[in-house]
Amino acid sequence: MKRVGIIALLHESNTFLTGKTTLAHFEQDILCEGEEVRRRLANAHHEVGGFFAGLDAAGLEAVPIFAARALPYGVIEAATFDELLRRMVAALNRAGPLDGLLVAPHGATVAEGAPDADGRWLTLVRECVGPDVPIIGTLDLHANLTPQMVAACDALIAYRTNPHLDQKDRGLEAAEMMARTLRGEIRPTMAAAYPPLVVNIERQASEEEQWAKLRSNCDTVTRGNSRALAVNFVYGFPYADVPEMGASVVAVTDGDHAYAIYLAECCGSLWWDHRQDFVGQFITAEEAVTRAANLDGPVCLLDMGDNVGGGAPGDGTFLAHELHRRKFGPSFVCLADEPAVWAALAVGVGGRVRMRVGGKADTLHGEPLEAEFTVRDLFDGRFSEPNPRHGGFAEFDQGPTAIVETDGGLTVMLTTKRMVPFSLNQLTSCGLNPARFRVLVAKGVHAPVAAYAPVCKQLIRVDTPGVTSADLRRLTYQNRRRPMFPFEVDAEWRS
Repeated sequence: MKRVGIIALLHESNTFLTGKTTLAHFEQDILCEGEEVRRRLANAHHEVGGFFAGLDAAGLEAVPIFAARALPYGVIEAATFDELLRRMVAALNRAGPLDGLLVAPHGATVAEGAPDADGRWLTLVRECVGPDVPIIGTLDLHANLTPQMVAACDALIAYRTNPHLDQKDRGLEAAEMMARTLRGEIRPTMAAAYPPLVVNIERQASEEEQWAKLRSNCDTVTRGNSRALAVNFVYGFPYADVPEMGASVVAVTDGDHAYAIYLAECCGSLWWDHRQDFVGQFITAEEAVTRAANLDGPVCLLDMGDNVGGGAPGDGTFLAHELHRRKFGPSFVCLADEPAVWAALAVGVGGRVRMRVGGKADTLHGEPLEAEFTVRDLFDGRFSEPNPRHGGFAEFDQGPTAIVETDGGLTVMLTTKRMVPFSLNQLTSCGLNPARFRVLVAKGVHAPVAAYAPVCKQLIRVDTPGVTSADLRRLTYQNRRRPMFPFEVDAEWRS
């Protein structure tokens, strides 16, 4: 039985944050080697779960080697990145001879001294196994793809849905491609194109019309040609200020590198021709709350500037202030604010306390909201999500949690840890019925949609300030490509 190794290192690094990602951040999520990787991820709705399932179906031995993941945050500190690479290489050397390797980089990982951190570790893995062992992997849809990543691998397959609900499917696809490669049926080769284009985060919902039109045009190019194994549009991650930030197209073909180049450049040109379709259309917090007041609820307000899934602190208050100022009525917001949790715990359930909540991580995400609160309930902050959700997360821990409420009807969930809003069980586990609120604020852009759309009649993406602001003009870039659309509206590209 042929042996296929599995390695994953996933982190989305926001370079506009001053805080650094440390080893402790990985230890709080996933940091494991050997059989522990199988135990943690074999049954997960995640690309690594797809790797295990696909290899088993193909009769190949899965050799779990190393897996690390941390919640999106700042750049990985140098010592932590060095330690991750040390552990990865040591585990790879212990694994013995391999016939192939399935890898799961995020594609938007940045470390101190290594702006292309994914390219760095993939190249290191390639050097360890040599040029003849096929390396096939998956990419997050928000990867900032680099030539170094492409050179290190035989094939990379990106997620196709945003919210990311197809991760396991992409893992299965990668495993099947590996099986066909090891059977000698195909010989994957890959090329990429890099149109100088930033796709605004607001325009990245994969089911919207602009993407359907682009995919249809691309399908026309590849239809009927069996040499085309995969063509993926990769949106990029605009909150990593690195030279490769932005859109890319990656094409994988069966042994025909020239055709892979043609496909990548042709589909890249189609994207470039429709670049105006991917420019942001911004709605302020004030406008969003006004719209919500005139709609049947519940309405979900997506707080784009404080997107926890993009590394933001989760304590932004712009929408909370607006809802409180208007005495909007039954509304909900979650704020990561450890001191406020302890203040609520001190007075206990039913107690009243005047607090300043949120707005404490920095000066970018709004001033603290000062109000008189009634403590409605207290919880340990652990909950589960049984259904496929963005990122494949199933178990969550936001730390000790307090549910407090103003006299004007604003319910605030105070947590001791940042929490991604990927599951409505975040609310229901704390006795909150989402349907009773006129407005639910979710600190994200697209990732919360899978959870919130079933209960919300309307979803409004709100251009709030912050380290994940949809309006990229609020951010100061030092390292991006120039010219680049839409920063430079007259930018040109010839593939």
